[in-house]
Amino acid sequence: MISCRVLGPIEIAVDGGPAPAELLWRKNLALLVYLARSPKRTRSRDHLVGMLWGDKPESAARHSLNEAVRVLRKYAGEGALETEAGQIRLSADSVGLDVDTFEDLCGRQDWQAAVELLAGEFMEGFNVPGCSEFEDWLYGERVAWRDRSVDALVSQAGRLLNAGVVRDAARAARRALKFDPTSELAAQAAMRSLAIAGDRAAALELYESFARRLEDEFGLEPEAGIQALAERVRQERAWLVPAGLAWGTATGAESRRAPLLGRATELGRLLDAWAAGSGGRRATLAMIEGDPGTGRTRLAEELMARLRLEGAAAAAARAVEADVEEAWSTVLALARGLPAELIDPERAPRAALAALAARLPEWASRVGSAESGDSPGRALTEVLRVAASRQTVFLFVDDAQWSDRESLLSLDGLLRDLAGLPLFLLLASAPHPQRTELEELRSRIGQDVPGVNVKLGPLSGAALRELARWALPAYDSVELDRVTRRVATDSAGLPLLAVELLHAVALGLDLKATGGAWPEPYRTLDQTLPSELPDAVVAAVRVGFRRLSRAAQSALSAASVIGDRVDRATLKLATGLESEELAAALDELEWQRWITADSRGYTFVARIVRDVVARDMLTSGQRQRIIETVRGP
Repeated sequence: MISCRVLGPIEIAVDGGPAPAELLWRKNLALLVYLARSPKRTRSRDHLVGMLWGDKPESAARHSLNEAVRVLRKYAGEGALETEAGQIRLSADSVGLDVDTFEDLCGRQDWQAAVELLAGEFMEGFNVPGCSEFEDWLYGERVAWRDRSVDALVSQAGRLLNAGVVRDAARAARRALKFDPTSELAAQAAMRSLAIAGDRAAALELYESFARRLEDEFGLEPEAGIQALAERVRQERAWLVPAGLAWGTATGAESRRAPLLGRATELGRLLDAWAAGSGGRRATLAMIEGDPGTGRTRLAEELMARLRLEGAAAAAARAVEADVEEAWSTVLALARGLPAELIDPERAPRAALAALAARLPEWASRVGSAESGDSPGRALTEVLRVAASRQTVFLFVDDAQWSDRESLLSLDGLLRDLAGLPLFLLLASAPHPQRTELEELRSRIGQDVPGVNVKLGPLSGAALRELARWALPAYDSVELDRVTRRVATDSAGLPLLAVELLHAVALGLDLKATGGAWPEPYRTLDQTLPSELPDAVVAAVRVGFRRLSRAAQSALSAASVIGDRVDRATLKLATGLESEELAAALDELEWQRWITADSRGYTFVARIVRDVVARDMLTSGQRQRIIETVRGP
């Protein structure tokens, strides 16, 4: 049997071995591929003579065709070619083309396997001089397979993006652009992937290059859809991080920005709920539940990044334990975090604006101040009623188990009062402490409120191995298996600890020199003291801390001592850093996912990491000086 690869430079194999020289003659290859791509693999002799030997006298041309048929039959098998009634037919099982396999894989939506077959353009670099009809056919095939290649690569990019593997998604989309630099679908896929990965500059650079190419080649402007996407990317945050940490420079776990592996199903369910709610213009509730360290925040932030690029206006709040006793704290944090352009002072009820301005100085500067009897919850509902009539709104509350009762009840009412508007409310929480208000909200999902409830557990062994493959790209299979087993033992499959360990291993930590396993039965990460963590995990946190810039170390140290949440002004006082230096340090810490922020300030992504930093990275004297600087002696 002859195997033929045509998606790229043509390659021929006969029964698994190299092809003989006479089969590789240019017109023999042309005849082979042309017949294999013809309807029913059949062509008339006259057609083939005109296609490939039209420059010869008829007798010589027919002799050349017969000689080519003889060569093909010799290597494809006696029954491979049938010649009768002026027709030549190539049997179905005599020649295998990679394009047939490609089409079958695309039909089954196995995009990963399909794009692995793409080595370049159809019969790249191949031509038959003097055969204009064949060259015309070859051009048409190249155009058709270029389009199919782009479609497959964009589909693969979408699949990877929905699985949380944004870097690979960006690579797939950029491969699509190499096939067709003017493909808007490929450009949009690449821009989304780069923006979600945090590389805003590269996404905008790609757009500008795409727009210039359209202008230079066709005199056209980009379509409205990709222009709108570019504008939303411009509004994304520009990160201030050290050059060695920027997207595309740090490799593997050195960056700490791990892909969202092992959560493709959960992310898919959340995206489906979003699509159904925004498409049907109805308020939707999504909830993520999981023990500390299972990646609730990471999953929610991935979703939020996508929805902003889809045009949603987003606001986020993260509750801390002290918020339980502070009435309306979560509602006010959400109001503070609403984008300024979402607030319409002309259309929103004056009483609602006044109620929020009375409690939030930044609102007072925008809308003025006045007396109002509205509660903050009712006020937020009325402001969002106006906002959601113009734009889809996404609200995210992290660590919702620490939210105050008034806010949780108000969010329940928000879903009821704005049921017919495109509002997406996402609550992420730990199962402990149990909150009646959260359970009541959860019970409404699928009853009177559309939405989804997602539960997160430890990562599977397969997901941990993929995480290790990303973190340690130079490791072979045996080394990956070994480190995966060790990380699984030390982290109990918690993504937070697994990433810490792999980051440290990538920077030189020897796991063989450390011991211990975690957790104790029925014990969560928030119930664990630094002294109860495995030595490897504590060592990993130390390694990661020492790799931070001096300013970032100073900011993280201060944050670990001051309290559950700390604002920028307090950090500036505690560290003595200038405003620009502090801003860069905080960006570095957020980029590497040590801390997370909302409109009220900064909190550690994980309390246990804060405790390790406070205990192991500062002396008692340093801790005391930070406290005295902030609170006085």
